[in-house]
Amino acid sequence: MMIRNLNDIAGLSVTIMGLGLNGGGLASARFFAEHGAKEVIVTDMKTEEELAPSVAELRRYPNVRFALGGHNIEDFRTADMVIKNPGVKSEGNPYLAAARCIETDISIFLQLSSAPVLAVTGSKGKSSTVSALYYGLQQCGIRVFLGGNITVSPLTFLTETRADTPVVLELSSWQLSDLAQSPQLKPKIAIITHIMPDHQNWYGSMERYVADKKIIYRNQDNTDYTICNYDDGWGKTFAQETAGQVFWYSAHPLPPHLLGAWIAPDGSARIRLAPDEDRLLLPSRITVPGAALKQNVMAASLALALYGADLQQIPSVMQNYGGIPHRLEFFYETEQFKFYNDSAATIPEAAAAAVNAFEKPVILITGGTDKKLDFTTLAPELKKAKALFLLAGTGTDKLTPLLQAQHTPYFGPFQDLSTLLEVIRRDYEPTLQNTTAAEQAIVVFSPGATSFGMFKNEFDRGLRFKEAVRKCWPKI
Repeated sequence: MMIRNLNDIAGLSVTIMGLGLNGGGLASARFFAEHGAKEVIVTDMKTEEELAPSVAELRRYPNVRFALGGHNIEDFRTADMVIKNPGVKSEGNPYLAAARCIETDISIFLQLSSAPVLAVTGSKGKSSTVSALYYGLQQCGIRVFLGGNITVSPLTFLTETRADTPVVLELSSWQLSDLAQSPQLKPKIAIITHIMPDHQNWYGSMERYVADKKIIYRNQDNTDYTICNYDDGWGKTFAQETAGQVFWYSAHPLPPHLLGAWIAPDGSARIRLAPDEDRLLLPSRITVPGAALKQNVMAASLALALYGADLQQIPSVMQNYGGIPHRLEFFYETEQFKFYNDSAATIPEAAAAAVNAFEKPVILITGGTDKKLDFTTLAPELKKAKALFLLAGTGTDKLTPLLQAQHTPYFGPFQDLSTLLEVIRRDYEPTLQNTTAAEQAIVVFSPGATSFGMFKNEFDRGLRFKEAVRKCWPKI
């Protein structure tokens, strides 16, 4: 069913599959309830108690009905449209098989909005890249919106968008899979960040995982831009397949015949938008720490230039981008410690990048739930840590034998963050008395695994870490 304008919603029966607590299902339910749907059925396997905050938000709508703690197939069979949460698997799902029409909040947004889309996907760096791009557009005086996998549904700002208001969308592989048949997904600029093994417990193979990533450029043409990672083997594949104009970004100088951005030997980022052109894109020192974040900011800055922002303005604007929550987020300090929250590091490679993001060894907190990923690349990097603290989980169970084999000392595993932090305070604070700012110990929480069991998700995990730190080191 194609929705051409908001009036088409009037009188529809809509089932929202997956309310959740991160905003997507809630935004969809509110959107259809407010725009005249006859009935909005909100269904989730979780109970009303588990979903209490989201349920409370929807109580005021008389056309919303709840079916929580399980699904009823009639709610799918009789609905004019089912809005599917991206975390719900379509394959072999009897409820979705019974539905007449399946959409998502993003597919509805794309059907109804004329806004140009700047889309980002990849394994890691998506949220930092979209956040940096959003920040840069704002600072350059361009009215812009940000949504997608970054936990903001684009339906929340749909009615405010126009043909001259760009929308920056972070798109996960699951969200892209849901858009496979959507001709409306035609990003003006598509950025594909570094591809690493991820969600293999869902996909079963890298080929299936990457196939969903490719959907981002499927409908592009030669008026659009595709930004690929030159250092990533998959980037070459994307560049060969896309019909968009290809621009590259790299941690090293690009070959002279390629257009894009790169990190120069002096640490600055350079840009080439035309042959024989070489201009400053970023200064050598920027606010966010680490090489990985710098490359994300560089990719966003390249997109900013391609969208038409003033190239002379970009270096000073993007130098001050400060990052986002849960991605090497500096959030607290005492006289002895500086604390960084990198809870969004849900794969081993991301935790390895966190170890290498600072100019001196860090006190690293890592570990969590396994999602069938390989920890052998992470283990050698953990030797570089000043001290290593492990949070319990099935992923940690796979990591500890690797640490023992290479004789890397560690503390734990700990069953909760509070106990772990108390050990750091007891063992390290006495050795750091009368330190200067340069001598403060850096404590980084970068799990390199998921959070199931101990936390609701990686965002809850990051918030709980920050709360535990502030409780352990209260400021008077």
